[in-house]
Amino acid sequence: MSLALLSVFVPTFFFVSITPGMCMTLAMTLGMTIGVKRSLWMMLGELTGVGLVALLSSIGVAALLLNYPTFFVLFKYVGGAYLAYLGVQMWLSRGKMAIKTEENTRPASVFELISQGFVTAIANPKGWAFFVALLPPFLQADEPLGQQLFSLITVILALEFCCLLIYASGGRTLRSLLLKSGNVRIMNRIAGSLMLGVGIWLAFG
Repeated sequence: MSLALLSVFVPTFFFVSITPGMCMTLAMTLGMTIGVKRSLWMMLGELTGVGLVALLSSIGVAALLLNYPTFFVLFKYVGGAYLAYLGVQMWLSRGKMAIKTEENTRPASVFELISQGFVTAIANPKGWAFFVALLPPFLQADEPLGQQLFSLITVILALEFCCLLIYASGGRTLRSLLLKSGNVRIMNRIAGSLMLGVGIWLAFG
């Protein structure tokens, strides 16, 4: 990848990644409730999903899927309903994602966190459309496709990871401020409302 191409590619995709969206909202929510360290598992799933979407988009699979959206509609509704359910549980200070209280059950498993991030990334049609529109113009016909895709997707995932950390860290800071006043239930309701919003956004966005 040439320096000139990189100088355009990096700020373009950083701006897109840092813009608030479903994945960033999810990172902030989990940063608030389970902390940045445990949120890394969700980020692993999200980055895997983003990498897969970018790869498939670049080879034209996304164009086919966007023309036949039945799969997306079903996946969006199921994923959105699951996230909305988690949001309601958090709002009630229950479930695995909420900040610890006496009523809490066991914490969310690693698999659940990875799956949550992966589903959120894969089930977002806007993400597919975005990569279809923006990624191909950065591919050069006179260079090996595989090497270009590896380089571009590596940069995309690095930028996405940095942005996820920024949002998760922001959520952790907000949690620290509220917990100093003992507002655990308020914290859970804020996080639950955000999670519920992500679920609705995923299903109907």
